[in-house]
Amino acid sequence: MNAPAAQPRPAPHAAARIIAVVGNPNTGKSTLFNALTGLRQKTGNYPGVTVEKHTGTADLASGEVTLVDVPGTYSLAAQSPDEMVAVDVLAGAYEEIGHPAAVLAVVDATNLRRNLYLVSQVLEQGLPVVVALNMVDAAEKRGIHIDAERLGRLLHATVVPTVASKGIGLDALRDALDAAVRHGSPAEIALLPELRKRAHELAQSLRAQGIGVSDYAVERALIDQDGYAEQRLIELAGEPVRERIEALRRELGGDRPLPALEARARYEWINRVVSEVERRQPVGTGLSDRVDRVVSHPFLGTALFVLVMGLVFQAVFSWATPLMDWIDGLTTTVADLLHAQLPEGALASLLADGVVAGVGSVVIFLPQILILYAFIILLEDTGYMARAAFLMDRLMRWCGLSGQSFIPMLSSFACAVPGIMATRVIPDRRDRLATILAAPFMTCSARLPVYALLIAAFVPQRTYLGGWINLQGLVLLALYLLGIVGGILTAWLLKRTLLRGPTPTFLMELPPYRLPNLKSVLLRLWERARIFLKRAGTIIFTVAVVIWALAYFPRPAQVHAHFETQRAALATLPEPQRQERLRSLAHEEAAAYLEQSYLGRMGQAVAPAFAPLGWDWKVSAAVIAGFPAREVVIAVLGTIYAVGSEVDEESQALARRLAGATWPDGRPVFTLPMVLGLLVFYAFCLQCAATVVTIGRETNHWGWAAFAWTYMTTLGYLSAMAVYQLGTRLAS
Repeated sequence: MNAPAAQPRPAPHAAARIIAVVGNPNTGKSTLFNALTGLRQKTGNYPGVTVEKHTGTADLASGEVTLVDVPGTYSLAAQSPDEMVAVDVLAGAYEEIGHPAAVLAVVDATNLRRNLYLVSQVLEQGLPVVVALNMVDAAEKRGIHIDAERLGRLLHATVVPTVASKGIGLDALRDALDAAVRHGSPAEIALLPELRKRAHELAQSLRAQGIGVSDYAVERALIDQDGYAEQRLIELAGEPVRERIEALRRELGGDRPLPALEARARYEWINRVVSEVERRQPVGTGLSDRVDRVVSHPFLGTALFVLVMGLVFQAVFSWATPLMDWIDGLTTTVADLLHAQLPEGALASLLADGVVAGVGSVVIFLPQILILYAFIILLEDTGYMARAAFLMDRLMRWCGLSGQSFIPMLSSFACAVPGIMATRVIPDRRDRLATILAAPFMTCSARLPVYALLIAAFVPQRTYLGGWINLQGLVLLALYLLGIVGGILTAWLLKRTLLRGPTPTFLMELPPYRLPNLKSVLLRLWERARIFLKRAGTIIFTVAVVIWALAYFPRPAQVHAHFETQRAALATLPEPQRQERLRSLAHEEAAAYLEQSYLGRMGQAVAPAFAPLGWDWKVSAAVIAGFPAREVVIAVLGTIYAVGSEVDEESQALARRLAGATWPDGRPVFTLPMVLGLLVFYAFCLQCAATVVTIGRETNHWGWAAFAWTYMTTLGYLSAMAVYQLGTRLAS
């Protein structure tokens, strides 16, 4: 069982310095959390779920407190383990967090009625509650006036008006939180007292049997039929408790379902509160409404969306290139410096080709990740992201996804790593998983060097329609389309098999337009960078060093002796000719070492398995070496074919060596069917350690990462074999 069992909560006391921060989505909760905690934040995952755990330290008059940013939710009615996190945090079910001493409920002042539904459930937890009445400036502009003092008396809680994006009200909020932690009284209400009583009796009975559950977890199990709270309670207490739950439901609700009774009781209470504290004055059509007429228009909105996505795509794909080139150049410079300063041998190669190259293979992703996340954060905070998801929902829904999957999928054309990380905007777990597993099919920038080399070398340069259409360009377009089709079909299949379930209702709140808070944006970008470097970077670096070791060891003495003899024989040659021949010998020696290395031996060992694809051991070894990152395949091919590891996709020398490669019987290795099959393999195969690691981290389950790698590799293998075998037969 993934989620923790909720334990009975002791009475909060001053020594417990934990404050849970709760609220609906789009209330400015994250901005307020960042304003209170600054850089003193930690991010992890709650045990057994994909939800991130954000904690931070804030300074109050009586000392430091730990704030726990609970995932945004509209209610505590959980339908999945991820959604149960809020209930468990408030119940003190996570040992590493502890029992909250107080709750900070962040409320959107422009929509008090909707926000009070969650607040009413929080007030039932028996904890001191401080309400941050956020975005009061936006409410005033809409003619909404809220009596915060009167609201506090009705809620039995402290209400503090705030504007988190501008830092307004933060000092008063800190004072209120300090008072709540030190000597706050529980702000408990009971809208369904009989239900609460019977839930307490059942929970007490279960605890007497040694089953640790909180009263509120049992109450949610009673109300939310077939919800996650009920499922977990049955797993804890066994099937007999199901009958007790159903009997209590009949007794308490009669012919009326408990969810309807709860909703009626809460909205009656909410309506009474709102009628007493909120006054509205009519205002004219606001700027937000006028902008929405364009942004949400079927044609104008779609055109604007295409422009915005074009900007995002251009930024991630092109703007990051100079920074990535600089990082790549710096990595190369440091590696060359180490080679020049250290004596030739394993240590120099480890530091230069293993450690430095490994660090570079991690850091090089940062520009794309940061640029993409900067756009996502800005689009979210301005309120445009919700409109974009709404526009794209119809396009994505036919393959089982929602509009929120569009931006992560589009972003994956630049790199699947930030694209997968961007799926955090998708609330539904099945949609998020389907998008994560479909995203790697998009043709990322790392595939382009391989495509460029093979297409330029083996696809004829033919043009059609007076030169307007180029055959090589058509092949490249076909590879892009192949990736798109593979991703869409994968999502479609997953939503009908492994991720089968009811299609969630797509209810998208359109938040008001607002200016982002620069400090909050920078903090979130820093957090994304730190998480990537810590979580994914460590494993990517490890894999890179392992591949280096496989390619470097062993170093047979006879290879060295053979080439030393040849180098000695060059002593009588003229110096320019001698230097040229020494460079050629160095390339040949590197190729010989690689052939004798563990990597070369692995390529030779698996060569029979790839023979149906038309590959020899050299291609097999290059594919294995390219697992950490596809783009290193060209360097490996350059080494294997004695051209040098410094070659790129435009190298004519490497293209000629590939074209001249033959089998022992003289047949060419790189035939057109074999090359097309190899291109298809790269279009489908998940040959990127960074992506595999990111899938494992984002799903919080390495089984999904293993599934993605196995599924895509198998699909790539079978597709390449089909292309090669069919093409060879048609050509003969």
